[in-house]
Amino acid sequence: MELHTIKPAAGAVKSSKRIARGQGSGKGGTATKGHKGDKSRAGHKEKRHFEGGQLPLQRRVPKRGFKNIHRVEYVPLNLARLEAIATKHGLTSITPEILAQHHVIKRSDRVKVLAQGELKAKLELHVHGISAKAREAIEALGGSVQLV
Repeated sequence: MELHTIKPAAGAVKSSKRIARGQGSGKGGTATKGHKGDKSRAGHKEKRHFEGGQLPLQRRVPKRGFKNIHRVEYVPLNLARLEAIATKHGLTSITPEILAQHHVIKRSDRVKVLAQGELKAKLELHVHGISAKAREAIEALGGSVQLV
């Protein structure tokens, strides 16, 4: 057997139905689309959610909940993570710009420091938010916190 001799199994490949090629073909005239109606017209495409006129699912199911458009999303950073970043890069001051440079956050992200883990280094922080326990832990080591 060689590549140029390979053929599909008998009956596996069927020639396509050639519609709209004249009356003699048996598929002329309306080109198997019936008479009139939306589906017989050019450009007809049924919407993904269309259910044949039945009330669509997205209108049958009730709306739930509430989404606050003014919500401010923060990227949480624990003290243990700050400790790891500071020791890895040899930092004493941490700002959102520095965190973005080291690919910890995106430039547009807001940072909130949380108190999980242990901090050993004295750090100067410039962040968007901080929990009370985290602030205590940083200031106990002689560090400072400034809200951006």
